[in-house]
Amino acid sequence: MSTARGNSGIISNGETYRISGDEFRRFLNRSDIMKFYSAPLSEVLTKTATDPKLGLSQNEVTERLQKYGENRLRENKKKSNFSRFIDQFKDVMIIILLIAAAVSFGVVIFEKNWGELFEPILILVIVVLNAVMGVYQEGKAEKALDALKNMSAPHARVIRDGQESIVDASNLVVGDVIRLEAGDFVPADARIIYSVGLKSEESALTGESVPTDKDYSAKVSSDAPLGDRSNMVFSGCSITYGTATAVVVATGMDTEM
Repeated sequence: MSTARGNSGIISNGETYRISGDEFRRFLNRSDIMKFYSAPLSEVLTKTATDPKLGLSQNEVTERLQKYGENRLRENKKKSNFSRFIDQFKDVMIIILLIAAAVSFGVVIFEKNWGELFEPILILVIVVLNAVMGVYQEGKAEKALDALKNMSAPHARVIRDGQESIVDASNLVVGDVIRLEAGDFVPADARIIYSVGLKSEESALTGESVPTDKDYSAKVSSDAPLGDRSNMVFSGCSITYGTATAVVVATGMDTEM
């Protein structure tokens, strides 16, 4: 397939394809992204308005970054340890224990039986310790999630303006042409343009314990499950064997990760 860049699209096999801003936004819709594995490669290149040899221009990259944001997972504002501690007391069982402690204190004060203070104090100690442990466990879970996010490739080899360079993976946009080889983490969901002996480890997505064979020429049906989309590579997975050139079709929160 012979392709070249046009002013309003790309030229493929002598035909010029144009893509409007509205069409490109619809392309970014999740329902469209799910079909890239079954669409012909020429259609994928047309919709992403990219050239498999030249890639995007720097101006196009800048424009798409401004419109659609960086290739990052969206993060909610992190809670402070104090907020997490307070949240522990919203559990129904904790509320019941606090009521029981309050009733016990009331009985002790009413009867002036100070020797019975041990029971409500013990309940309060248990509740506080439970809250502290809850904060600790939430902190560990958050660190584990951060580690998972950091599995995404920090850098990517990309072709822009016909030149290969290494960029931050967060700066990738839909339509970028990337190069992959054994040992690389896949920086974004991408449709394979060309590959040689490619295998990808996708256990985080599919649960498969062995690497998945990939083939750029594979014909995939529109209802194929994730593990059978052999003409795609997915963000956060790793390349275990072979090499490939691919076009990015989903970034950030739109990826399968």
